[in-house]
Amino acid sequence: MSLHAPWLPRGTVYGTLLNFRREWDRWAPKMSQAPYKAAPRAPVLYVKTANSFAPTGAAVPVTGAVELGATLGLVIGDFETNAAAARSSKAQAAIKFELDGLARVAGCVLLDDLSLPHASYYRPAIRYRNRDGFLVCAPAVTPLREVDLKALRIEARVNGALVQTVDLSTLVRDAATLLADVGAFMTLQPGDVLLLGTDCLADGTRPRVRAGDRVEISAPGLAPLVHTLAQEAA
Repeated sequence: MSLHAPWLPRGTVYGTLLNFRREWDRWAPKMSQAPYKAAPRAPVLYVKTANSFAPTGAAVPVTGAVELGATLGLVIGDFETNAAAARSSKAQAAIKFELDGLARVAGCVLLDDLSLPHASYYRPAIRYRNRDGFLVCAPAVTPLREVDLKALRIEARVNGALVQTVDLSTLVRDAATLLADVGAFMTLQPGDVLLLGTDCLADGTRPRVRAGDRVEISAPGLAPLVHTLAQEAA
């Protein structure tokens, strides 16, 4: 039995859109249309507000179907945290982080970035993504040195059945590239979390869940998360 409370973000959480190759390719023909008339050059981000944070085991209130969003978050640390790791017996791993451009990442965590179904990913309204409990978090952050990000596969199950496998080798921007590209126009603070993005299924949709469903999200070496959905009170 753990004496520690389940982990929740203590900074700002930024989500990333269109960061998996399958979804990017599906949207590519529309990127030349109005209003933007070109593919985005920088990462397309949105914010998950604090009211959406929920711990593992939560019963998320919903009024109908919602889209499941299995994803991985990079938890930003400070340089002291990484310096301590470099002085440890795992100094070689810490050096590898520096080379990969992930020196400021303290660890990573699984999350379920829930959303109401909606048509446009260019202007995601707050009411779709930031409802109460719409970011369910795994109970603990795993040190980055213990995870092979480029080979990681995240599995999402609903009521025990596998509904999606998210393969991080198919990211448009891998973790280091995404972090660098975001850092080119904004500074992430210690405690902030940068989500790598959510993938779609082969048909362009996302798995949908409803009140009464049980969701499990897992990946090798990472603390898994489990939550349910409950009918929102009238």
